[in-house]
Amino acid sequence: MSDKASNITLVILAAGASSRMGSPKQLLSWGNDNLITHAINNALGSNVEEVIVVLGANYDIIFQEISHLPVTIVFNNQWEFGLGSSIASAIDYLNNQEEKPNGVLITLADQPLVTSEHLNELILNFSPGTNQIIATSYSNRKQGVPVLFDSHYFKALLQLDGDFGAKSILVKNQTFVKNINLHFKNIDLDTLEDYKMLYDQNFKPLH
Repeated sequence: MSDKASNITLVILAAGASSRMGSPKQLLSWGNDNLITHAINNALGSNVEEVIVVLGANYDIIFQEISHLPVTIVFNNQWEFGLGSSIASAIDYLNNQEEKPNGVLITLADQPLVTSEHLNELILNFSPGTNQIIATSYSNRKQGVPVLFDSHYFKALLQLDGDFGAKSILVKNQTFVKNINLHFKNIDLDTLEDYKMLYDQNFKPLH
C-alpha cells in the first residue's frame, strides 16, 4: 500500500447470511482464493490507509479465514438489518478512533470483478474536505458501490439501518456526487447461478 492517498479507509461489507447460496457466500472459491480474500487483496492493493472488513453472519468461520490478513475486523451484531447497519458499524468504529479518515470507500465482498485500479480511480478523483461523494456509475445510469464518501457524511452514514445501503445519501446530495464510469461489467453475486456463471467465465468451469 505505497503512495497512500489522503487518509482514506476502505470498508468491505461482508456480514450477510447468503441465505440464497446455501453456504457462506464470502467463502465461495474465486480462482486460488475465495470471494472475501479476493476482495481483501484488491483492497490492500489500493491506496488506502486502513482496510475494515465488516462481518456478521457466520462470523467465526469467516474470521478464521481472514484473521491473518492486515485488516481490521468489525462485528456487526445487527447484520440481519442489512447493508445500512454494516456501514453504520464501520463508521461507529471510525468515530471511536483518535484520528478519523478524510473519507471512507465502501465496497462489497460479492463484486469480484472490482479491481484495485478501479478503487484507485475513485480515490484519485477525491478532494478531501469538499463534501464530495465519488460514486461508481453503471450503464443504466444508476450510481452505486464502490463509493467514496467524504467524512462530512459520517453522521448520516452512522444513522443507516436498512438494507438499501447509502443510496438515500447519494440521492439527497447529488450536487456533490462525481460519477466514475466502469471499464468492466460489474456483477453482484446474489444467487448460486450468478456465481457459477461468472466463475465459469473467468476460470475453469465448476463441476
